[in-house]
Amino acid sequence: MLRIGIIGTRGIPNHYGGFEQLAQHLSAGLVKKGFEVSVYNSHNHPYTADQWNGVNIIHCYDPEYIAGTVGQFGYDLNCTIDARRRKFDILLILGYTSSSVWGWLYPGKTVCINHMDGHEWERQKYNGITRHFLKYAEKLAIRFSQFYISDALAIREYLREKYAVDSAYITYGADITYAENGDPDVVSKEPYYLLIARMEKENNIEMILDGMRLSNSPNRFLVIGNTQNRFGRYLVNKYRDDPRIQFKGSIYDQSLTGKLKRNCVLYFHGHSVGGTNPSLLEAMASGAIVCANDNVFNRDILQDGGYYFSSAGGVKTLMESVLLPQNRAKMRQQNLTRTRELFNWPAIINSYESFIVDCYKQKNT
Repeated sequence: MLRIGIIGTRGIPNHYGGFEQLAQHLSAGLVKKGFEVSVYNSHNHPYTADQWNGVNIIHCYDPEYIAGTVGQFGYDLNCTIDARRRKFDILLILGYTSSSVWGWLYPGKTVCINHMDGHEWERQKYNGITRHFLKYAEKLAIRFSQFYISDALAIREYLREKYAVDSAYITYGADITYAENGDPDVVSKEPYYLLIARMEKENNIEMILDGMRLSNSPNRFLVIGNTQNRFGRYLVNKYRDDPRIQFKGSIYDQSLTGKLKRNCVLYFHGHSVGGTNPSLLEAMASGAIVCANDNVFNRDILQDGGYYFSSAGGVKTLMESVLLPQNRAKMRQQNLTRTRELFNWPAIINSYESFIVDCYKQKNT
């Protein structure tokens, strides 16, 4: 029985983002397959027990809440030192932003697999110095890990061209939440558009809301996400005079967000940096009609199962276009089929299992 450690997240159950969601599904799935799995949690995580669905939870001190972003480096250092002591067979490292600088401390006899981030250095919130560091961190992740995972074809090709390394292409998964034989194609008594995202510039929230403000649509626009950061407060202030645009804060109830996606007129996905985004898969699995930022990552996943925009004017046009019911039904069914066949969690977990076992055999033969 292989002993697997997973670091690089704030912990499980997921209360934050994509890597946490992956860690949650993957760890529980691997436990069911007979692996011993441990996930590192920030000591500030609301879940305080030592086990979750058979997964060992290792609570590590996280100074981020005192020191700010730089505290992430301290947290990853603490996790790495603890992982050295436990001597896992496999160490799965989710991302490299604040962990790869400690790569020289990765346990030497442990198989180190790095799930590579997207192009973190393209994020608009980072200044020139930070972007330079992130490119350096990416190099360190390649140097100190033996095997790699990409969640997007474009990232796998980038790693091949940039570093001459092969990586396994394994996407995220999503659960089908749409009642296929249930709701008719009626959005709600009060039609609304929907966006669920972190308040970050590269998620193109401002572009989308500018398109809403330009449009003559009478529908509400619900924005779900924490607005307590600087950019979030800027957005709330900028659109305070448009009563159609309503900021609802964070909602972590997946049942509720699934219903909101399923019943909206259009779901806007503005993410433009990184690989496969879990929120896009979840929107597809919920039966939402998706309008996505036009980039290679989103097109790889959504293909012709949605609409695309690249400007506020494009958003305005989509909002004012007549969306034929038959088109909506076709897109919805196509997305449900792709999710069921390509992005289901059992298949994703099987892919991880095969890759992990193969990596272990390669390292130990």
